[in-house]
Amino acid sequence: MNAVVTKQGIPLPLGAHHRGSGVNFSLFSRHATGVNLLLFDKATDSVPISSIVLDVKNNKTGDIWHIWLEGESLAVIYAWQVDGPNLPESGHRFNPQKILLDPYATALIGTECWDFTCLCKATQTEQAKIESNTSDAGAKAKCLVIESEFDWQDVQAPRHTWSDTVIYETHVRGLTIHHSSSVKQAGGFLGIVEKIPYFQSLGITTLELLPVQEFFENELIQKNPATNERLKNYWGYSTVAFFAPKESYSSCQHYGSQLSEFKTMVRELHRAGIEVILDVVFNHTAEGNHLGPTISFKGLDNSIYYILEQDKQFYRNYSGTGNTLNCNHPVVRDYILDCLRHWVIEMHVDGFRFDLASVLGRDREGNLLPNPPLLERIAEDPILCDVKLIAEAWDAAGAYQVGSFMGARWSEWNGRYRDDIRRFWRGDYGMTGALASRLCGSADIYQYGGKFPVHSINYVTCHDGFTLNDLVSYACKHNEANGENNTDGTNDNYSANHGVEGPSDDPDIESLRIRQIKNMIATLLLSRGVPMLLGGDEFRRTQNGNNNAYCQDNDISWYNWNLLKENSELFQFVRLMLTIRRQF
Repeated sequence: MNAVVTKQGIPLPLGAHHRGSGVNFSLFSRHATGVNLLLFDKATDSVPISSIVLDVKNNKTGDIWHIWLEGESLAVIYAWQVDGPNLPESGHRFNPQKILLDPYATALIGTECWDFTCLCKATQTEQAKIESNTSDAGAKAKCLVIESEFDWQDVQAPRHTWSDTVIYETHVRGLTIHHSSSVKQAGGFLGIVEKIPYFQSLGITTLELLPVQEFFENELIQKNPATNERLKNYWGYSTVAFFAPKESYSSCQHYGSQLSEFKTMVRELHRAGIEVILDVVFNHTAEGNHLGPTISFKGLDNSIYYILEQDKQFYRNYSGTGNTLNCNHPVVRDYILDCLRHWVIEMHVDGFRFDLASVLGRDREGNLLPNPPLLERIAEDPILCDVKLIAEAWDAAGAYQVGSFMGARWSEWNGRYRDDIRRFWRGDYGMTGALASRLCGSADIYQYGGKFPVHSINYVTCHDGFTLNDLVSYACKHNEANGENNTDGTNDNYSANHGVEGPSDDPDIESLRIRQIKNMIATLLLSRGVPMLLGGDEFRRTQNGNNNAYCQDNDISWYNWNLLKENSELFQFVRLMLTIRRQF
């Protein structure tokens, strides 16, 4: 590589952006004492081809470090090293040996390479030693800045009103990776494009995609006890890079394929009149607790990005996953808003479903705020004013805000709808009044707060729990394949097996199960509010009784499209109900 020509650079926008004949890099770190920009030839390189020390006087404005590099390259692979106090008891975890991802990176490269593996296999003592001493450039994905011009072909977003919206929740990989899917680009963004005729024939208006922001699927250590198969983080609720679409959901034919292929997916869905909503996870990150890996935020400014305990070497855990983002710190608020704007402006998405959204309403001490500034800013943001906002209005620390989540801009997953409809059709005593309320728009939940039926996202099943087929086929969860002794997943399923646990050849049992599936589909699609279908329920997709298939990247979770032919009559019934809903 020729000698790198640098200039002072500018502090905003944060991240890496082509500017003039070069690239401007900008990074926030308030407590850092030194910052190095590392440039790599390949993602798997252990040694950078250049390490550029940023000067405190010339390359720092306020809390932002910045530098401009001259160059004609359309693609630059980079990462950061940041020095500062290593005082966990004060909340600081700087380590100048660690290779850190840019929080604003719009694409990662080499995402099959991480430092998780050695951490997952280590004891707690060994984990702490690895985290404090190891330089890991060759074992971690890196950031990619690349020219990403894209021809949107003047295709406009459908902008369906809430009253016309029917959501289909699906997993990008699981939708088409099974051999029965009959698509050429299986398991990725382009596979969804190939399924557009199917979505049109079904009659849905909106896809809600499980997380597509970059995550590492091989972070788990448990195995399936029956097969000894290493399990994976399949769902992806463990975000590594919030601005970056997942590299492995692309064909990887060239640097940055994930950017062009994600945009192609959105454009073609819009051309077909179908919206795209992303399931986003701003309540925590993949860095885990005090024993977890240092990937980005921990090494950049741990005390800013996370809510810490009074003993600041530990993390408050309102997400149930080891850490909680400090969402109502002004810097983190700006970060989340910048991220949402990026997905709307650059990637043309139509809305967001916020996982454990109640976390976003907690202050820096973890208390629930009466008027959370982040939620208000998202609702009032002029760029986000037309997108759909959906809250999972609870968290893992006991908050449950269904019906009281802040503001008229926010719709909510109606967990009470799910439970009441399940209980009514199971035959539980005294559920007729609840059924009437849910059919009529759940006014008992929403009206007192000034909300309307369209603020209720009605669903009977979702990714988290039984499929609809399993809801009428199993009385109990069967999660043994998750390697957690069947202790994971909820026990409150309000399900029934109708005589036999699991598959049955008895025609009477099968007839009853199909009738119950139709009962719940009809109830869902005839209720006031916004219906959400779990992908595959329209042809009896099964997870074999597993109600927490977060780690099952296999036949348990994948869509077996052979079932569409076997259950074509059910599929036609769902189409008919959607037609009736549109007409009335």
